[in-house]
Order: sequence, then structure tokens, then C-alpha cells
Amino acid sequence: MITLRKMTSSEFTSFLDSAVERYADEKVKSNNWNQREARLKAEAEYHLLLPLQENTENHYLYTVSANDEAVIGSVWVELKENDKAFIRDFHIHSEHQGNGLGKAAMKEIERVGEDLGVKKIGLHVFGHNTIARGLYETLGYETTNVMMIKSL
Repeated sequence: MITLRKMTSSEFTSFLDSAVERYADEKVKSNNWNQREARLKAEAEYHLLLPLQENTENHYLYTVSANDEAVIGSVWVELKENDKAFIRDFHIHSEHQGNGLGKAAMKEIERVGEDLGVKKIGLHVFGHNTIARGLYETLGYETTNVMMIKSL
């Protein structure tokens, strides 16, 4: 059974550090940023989006647990206008990936979204992350935009 609970302040601190690092790495892999600037840009974006950290209005930060025990990941959901939400960050720790927990966690995220009055939920996935793209597609998420790049 997957559960989501509000992050504690200490969990948020750990989440922020690892999320910023993952985001910076993904931006580099996607050729959006260079390695030298990535960490600073990622920190700036997270600070802009979460000025009051885990207490920022309309932002819900959860710790994801399996069987009410093991912490297996985290999720950050932003409520938007018109009954919409956006999953800003979703991460299942690598040792818990590949066994259906990510899919179960996404279903729990959707259930929590419904409890919050959400009618549509969106997310961003980097193009090179084929595993995540496959997961989201099996859950019924549809591609709405595609950005392409070619190195010359």
C-alpha cells in the first residue's frame, strides 16, 4: 500500500537538495544548461517556485511510503487555476524502481488530487527519460507538446 504524507521540515531540506541536483542533471542531459551553471540555475528556479519552502501556498510536498513504513520517494504537486494541478517533481528512490511502486504512487497522487478538487493533472518529463514516459503513458497521460533539438 502506498501512502502520501506531508513532508516534515527536515524531509523538505533533504528533498530540496536531491531534487535540485536531479533537476540540474536532467537539464544538462537535455542540453538545456551546461554543467557549470546547472546547479545555480536549478537552485534559483526552486527558490522562485517555493519562496516559503514547504509552506508555499498551493504547493503540496509529500513523502511517499510503502506499507506505511519504508520511505520510497517524494512528490511535489502545485495546484493551478481551473481545477488543474501540475506534478512539479516525482521521484521514486532507485532501489524501489521497477517493481510497480511508481505506478502505485502515481495512482495515489491522482487520488489525492481528486480529494483536492483537481479535474486535470499534468506533468513534464524529459524526452530522454523513456522509462518515465512509458509509465505515464500506461497511466493515460497524453503528450501535449514535443520540443526537439539537433546539435550542429
